[in-house]
Amino acid sequence: MNELATEAQPRQEGRPRRGSAHRRSGVGVTQRFGVVFVWMAIIVVFSIVRPDNFPTTSNFTTLFASQAPLGILSLALLIPLIAGDYDLSVASVLALSSMMVAVLNVQHGWPVWGAAALAIAAGGFIGLVNGVLCVGADIDPFIVTLGSGTFVGGIALWISNSTPVSGVSPSLVNAVVVHRVFGLSLEFYYLIIIAVILWYFFDFTPPGRRALMVGKGREVARLSGLRVKRIRIFSFIGAGLLSGLAGVVYVGTSGSADPSAGTTLLLPAFAAVFLGSTTLYPGRFNPWGTLVAVYFLTTGINGLALLGVSTFVQQLFYGGALVIAVLLSSVTVRTRGRRLRRERVSEIYDRPSGSPVTVEPTVDGQRSATSDQ
Repeated sequence: MNELATEAQPRQEGRPRRGSAHRRSGVGVTQRFGVVFVWMAIIVVFSIVRPDNFPTTSNFTTLFASQAPLGILSLALLIPLIAGDYDLSVASVLALSSMMVAVLNVQHGWPVWGAAALAIAAGGFIGLVNGVLCVGADIDPFIVTLGSGTFVGGIALWISNSTPVSGVSPSLVNAVVVHRVFGLSLEFYYLIIIAVILWYFFDFTPPGRRALMVGKGREVARLSGLRVKRIRIFSFIGAGLLSGLAGVVYVGTSGSADPSAGTTLLLPAFAAVFLGSTTLYPGRFNPWGTLVAVYFLTTGINGLALLGVSTFVQQLFYGGALVIAVLLSSVTVRTRGRRLRRERVSEIYDRPSGSPVTVEPTVDGQRSATSDQ
């Protein structure tokens, strides 16, 4: 390789190194903010078509605040996906959590905050069970979480006698939707706070960076000395805890709980997470992209509803968005991988002659050529 670099060196002199800072970022502005641009375009179109009721303060405040349960559920789903696993039980955990709060508070007289704490803890326990079965028993997460989600959904139907429960304590409702800041209910700010925490955790803390590395390449992470199994189990626990919290917020939005609520949220959550992986940080699951995708999807649904479109279109919209999002995510990852490989080769040929080249794993699971000089 040194001989190759020596031969190539004369051709490199007198011109800048290949791989500018823009190319190193791996993505362009259009690719990073494409979903944001389309979202803005949708807002403009619906504002023109429905100027009387779409571009109003009341519509936008309702739109942004009412999607907090879906947003938190999507962020819960994000955690195991970052670590390379699927969790199909998150929506059922939301349903069980909301039913636990309603049943314990309304029918058994529990303090609502005690019931909420127990519901969130139950979500964490379900996540622990999922993690142990998937990682410890080495069973496909798709099978485990599909089964556990069905089981948990059955428990939600059982404890509620398959009927909605209403009359939850006003203190929870006040803390979720009644009290407002700048015209938006507090549930919106809960969603933003959770997104900030996850963003900071995965981008700026060693445990978060390790989870990213595990998701990109478990074998590389294992050879680097990371405790892959422990990281994966904790990702399932995190998903369970956040799903439980989403259930608490869900029951707080209306003061009631429906045991079948989770079935309508799983598909939108998956669509939001995969669509979010194509924006802001293309090729990587990320909290801010997920939030943008949540509001992109719900803006489209809201606009179509104001146009009087039949309700079945909502399923078409979410289903089509999921397929397109997965396709775009796959294309983005492949494109980014090819670009990174080209840049690695460019860096090797641009090195001064005699510089030894080593290969080290990076947090993205790629193999990076570096110099020992």
